[in-house]
Amino acid sequence: MPTDPVCGMYVDEGPEALQLFRDNRMYYFCSSGCRIQFAEPRAQLARLRRGLAVAWPASVAILILTYGVPFDGWPFLAFVLAGIVQFYPGLPFYRGTWDALRTRMGNMDVLIAVGTSAAFAYSTVALFLPGRLPAAYYFDASALIVTLILTGNYLEHLTRDRATGALRKLREMLPSTARVVRASGEVDVPLAEVAVGDLFRVRPGERFPTDGSLTAGRTTVNEAILTGESVPVSKGPGDRVLAGSINGEGVVEAAATRVGEDTFLAEVGRLMTEAETSRVPLQRLADRIAAVFVPAILTLAVLAALAWYAFGAAGLTVALLVFVSVAITACPCAFGIATPAAIVVGTGRAAEEGVLFKGHDALERAAAVDIVLTDKTGTLTQGLPAVADLTIVEGRGDAELLARAAGLETGSEHPYGKAIVAEAVRRGVAPRPAEGVTALPGVGIEGTVDGHHFEARSDGGRAWGETPPTIRSALERARSAGRSVSVLVEDGRPVGVVAFEDPISPGAADAVRALHEDGLRVVMVTGDHASAAEAVGRQVGVDEVRAGVSPAGKLEVLREFQRAGRRVAFVGDGVNDAAALLAADVGIAIGAGTDVAREAGGVVLVRSDPAGIPLALRIARRTVAKVRQNLLWALGYNAVLLPIAAGVLVPFLGFGVYDVLPITGAIAMGLSSTSVVLNSFSLRWIRLGRRTAPARSGGDRRGAPAAG
Repeated sequence: MPTDPVCGMYVDEGPEALQLFRDNRMYYFCSSGCRIQFAEPRAQLARLRRGLAVAWPASVAILILTYGVPFDGWPFLAFVLAGIVQFYPGLPFYRGTWDALRTRMGNMDVLIAVGTSAAFAYSTVALFLPGRLPAAYYFDASALIVTLILTGNYLEHLTRDRATGALRKLREMLPSTARVVRASGEVDVPLAEVAVGDLFRVRPGERFPTDGSLTAGRTTVNEAILTGESVPVSKGPGDRVLAGSINGEGVVEAAATRVGEDTFLAEVGRLMTEAETSRVPLQRLADRIAAVFVPAILTLAVLAALAWYAFGAAGLTVALLVFVSVAITACPCAFGIATPAAIVVGTGRAAEEGVLFKGHDALERAAAVDIVLTDKTGTLTQGLPAVADLTIVEGRGDAELLARAAGLETGSEHPYGKAIVAEAVRRGVAPRPAEGVTALPGVGIEGTVDGHHFEARSDGGRAWGETPPTIRSALERARSAGRSVSVLVEDGRPVGVVAFEDPISPGAADAVRALHEDGLRVVMVTGDHASAAEAVGRQVGVDEVRAGVSPAGKLEVLREFQRAGRRVAFVGDGVNDAAALLAADVGIAIGAGTDVAREAGGVVLVRSDPAGIPLALRIARRTVAKVRQNLLWALGYNAVLLPIAAGVLVPFLGFGVYDVLPITGAIAMGLSSTSVVLNSFSLRWIRLGRRTAPARSGGDRRGAPAAG
């Protein structure tokens, strides 16, 4: 019998669970009694949308009928509309109540079903059996409770297919066919038919269909989204290529080494799946309270009614009114909207600041973060190379050589070429006309400029007999700083060195500083070289740098901190970050990153600004604080009014108090809900620049890294 991926218990695959699936009941039960969603979130979302399309118009109409201009027969029309809301959009709450009875675990569904049913049933009896009960109608209360809580459920279900979407984006990165070399020539075959050892060709700009080893040709390959390398990597015969990476300017031939589920990209997918299924979802605070609150309320209502009937000689009508008063007073309108009201306002405010929370669970987890792990390329840096240094041999001018190099690179699609042209534009240097320009795949570019043979070659692309000291010194500086270079060669003699680096993102250092002010430790985890990573780490001020880390290694680093009891946020933008984004307590994806990263992240920074990292965490902490305040208010309201509903005022006011107590309870319930909404809307005016403490202590941010 398989185990449930959420709680680890055995899954109930018996006839009853199978029937639930056939009935489109989107969940099953494990042996511990947990109700687990089936992997059909889109069908569930569609069902919720249909329910809300009925519930909102009907609820608004009932409010107009109840509090608008009265006319004869309005209670009958309100009864019809409330009945539709109660038993169509509200039907899932009854199903949830049945599940709670089955598993003996109280939940919010029980409170909603009992409270709304009591209001609806009392109003129905009062309408059709006048004289048996006081003529008071609570159709508006029953309909609004169902509608508001259903709206909150809809917001929660919007992200049910997050992992499915991320894995789908991974599959879309691969071409559907591969250009395989046969004895008769090139043949396009389905990707599933490619076998280890098959030779395949890839043209410029195309993605590699599978992992392989180059057998012919030279090129540069963009592997940034897979490995975290900030610049394209030169490749030649014998070098490894990865499925999903993008070929540069050369036509190459490779032999397939790993295909299908064995490729690097498939491994990333498995890591994502493992991360998604192994993480235990955060149980909602309201449900934890409800587990105690629900049976206590039901017990109080029944005991109060029985006590007044048996010992108070009050009669069945008063006993029924006692039960209804307790049920209506405890009806969880404020309790039910305490979470969604604050979540809606908080996430709306976040969206205005370019921060997108994908569900209340991501927001709640973000509020508890005490350490931030972040990728480097495209996260703390801009992800594209720029000229960092230009060194020229003695006797030559910077502008002259830059003009020739820019003329050679004009029209080049290579990132280095674009960076050289951009540097010329920045300095106001006009590129010189070039002739006979030829790309040297994996090496550089050459042509004729001002009558001289001019080249821009990668470091090590060619050996020179005697390298001028200036050039040798520039190459050593670049290597020690972790920079890539192009050597400018004129008529076979090196005359300059252009060093490239991935520039720091504007605001990255300020973002790290803001995280430090909030008491959070910041660790950079990157697949890039140690020298380049350390240089960036020093500039932005992170607490620790871990370089040369594979996607699986990122996941292990993250879990190392989690095992030490830390609540971890991971910030990334590439496919190589996807598994860590899912495994983290909250994944924060850069908006300009890959689709896979955005799907995997629980938080998306739409503006791709590092300042959004501390901003997201601050909004989350404030919003969750409002949720807790709302829940405390709702519980306090019940603690004060429930004894009144149970009859403590009868000795002072007599049994006649119950003629108006249900109405009074409904009014109090409305006031309680109003206070919760107003408290939630105060999030609109929070000052986000103010320092706030994290939700839990993380110790000294400059202490030693967590041990595994």
